[in-house]
Amino acid sequence: MDQQNKKLLELKKDYKITFDTEEGTRVLNDLEKRCHEFVTTFSKDSSHETAFLEGQRSILIFLKAMIKPHKE
Repeated sequence: MDQQNKKLLELKKDYKITFDTEEGTRVLNDLEKRCHEFVTTFSKDSSHETAFLEGQRSILIFLKAMIKPHKE
């Protein structure tokens, strides 16, 4: 395993430790609501608003990908 992959796996482990607690679960649940995970981010009135909301949502998706179990 190269150094970059090793660092990524270590970082994913750090994310998992951080969010695999009662407090971390509450934070993720709150972020799901605040960051529009399950609702549309499209705003018919403003492309800027759409981009902003989708940016929030993409961070949540990134966080969840980092704590997802690693497949060998």
